Amino acid sequence: MPAGCGSLSSPGSGFELMWRYLPPLAAPGRVQMAVDRWLWQVSDRPCLRFYTWSPLAISLGYSQRQIPEHWQHLHWQGQPVELVRRPTGGRAVLHQGDLTYSLVVWGLGQRRRQVYADLCQFLRVGFERLGWPLRLGQERYPANAPINCFARATAADLVLLSGEKVIGSAQAWRGDRVLQQGSLVLTPDPDLWQQVFGSVPHRQSLPPLEVVQTALLEAFEGQWQVKLTPEPLSDREWQEINRMSNLTCGLPL
Repeated sequence: MPAGCGSLSSPGSGFELMWRYLPPLAAPGRVQMAVDRWLWQVSDRPCLRFYTWSPLAISLGYSQRQIPEHWQHLHWQGQPVELVRRPTGGRAVLHQGDLTYSLVVWGLGQRRRQVYADLCQFLRVGFERLGWPLRLGQERYPANAPINCFARATAADLVLLSGEKVIGSAQAWRGDRVLQQGSLVLTPDPDLWQQVFGSVPHRQSLPPLEVVQTALLEAFEGQWQVKLTPEPLSDREWQEINRMSNLTCGLPL
């Protein structure tokens, strides 16, 4: 197991967990995906970050190809809705009124279902402290899965005890390095959801984004036994990310 990582299920195993925490960032989807891709491929430390999408966007899973024609012409409040491809799998996610997290880590083994459960543990703990206990979804992921990520809750997702899906997550792997991205739907706009997916999400009143983010950060620190302080990307790192983004910006949606 590489230095700097250990089993999430046993954070006191003796490995020094030198996590990096990037401060919250609001940026266009292509920028956010470029940052996550760079962290996944280049970072020399495990990393956690939270971010939001500005302007709002729809992200597509890495292998997702079939999308409604009208998505190419979507506008909301006078602005076009950006379509962005994620490095991770899964289905389409509407990034409006949500909080996105990403984790880059390695050395956790190759049992991917277990890695999902381990990496989602801080989410469960954080929401439970806020009074919203969550459990892992149980549905299988069929070949003809709905285009909307939040229409099904698989073992990679977290749902309220009522069955309502709150957090959808997906992964990408390079060797034993894993990138996990997830969206926490907190305040969805029903009119926009109707326009995009033809349905309105059933949503209870969840805590505000800032409250959720603080609770999750505290839960993460407790699980990994670390104290995280924001460490922004340096100018040099941004230059590398921009170069990588320019190289990949021609990839087809």
